[in-house]
Amino acid sequence: MSSVTFERHAFRVADARNFALRFLAEAQAHGEPTLSTRVLEAAQLVVSELVTNAVKYGSGPIGLSVALAEDTLSVTVRDGETTLPSRRPADPRRVGQHGLEIVAALSQDIEVQQEETGKRVTARIALDEPRGMPFGRG
Repeated sequence: MSSVTFERHAFRVADARNFALRFLAEAQAHGEPTLSTRVLEAAQLVVSELVTNAVKYGSGPIGLSVALAEDTLSVTVRDGETTLPSRRPADPRRVGQHGLEIVAALSQDIEVQQEETGKRVTARIALDEPRGMPFGRG
């Protein structure tokens, strides 16, 4: 597992994506199995969506953790806002606020937890190729 904390106004979302990609490259260089293009692309998009949500709707520093465990990549984002996000029903007419829909489509599950100093959102991405579903379970 690897973690980093970003100050809200002192980073770009691309910094978070790059952090996750560096972690995955280092893990593979140290014996972890090669990850598919699907997993690498899903990881970048999940990190982007969760961090963007923390920037737009959160408060305080933003924590990002990525971890590989057996058949799953976990992406966790923390911030200081205590209001928990909720997934909205799909609506093609709605402009914006599709972040959790996208994360859910790319992940096998999402966990939202209130913490003492804010909230934590964890998305778990399956490392194996799901049958019949090119981008995870939706």
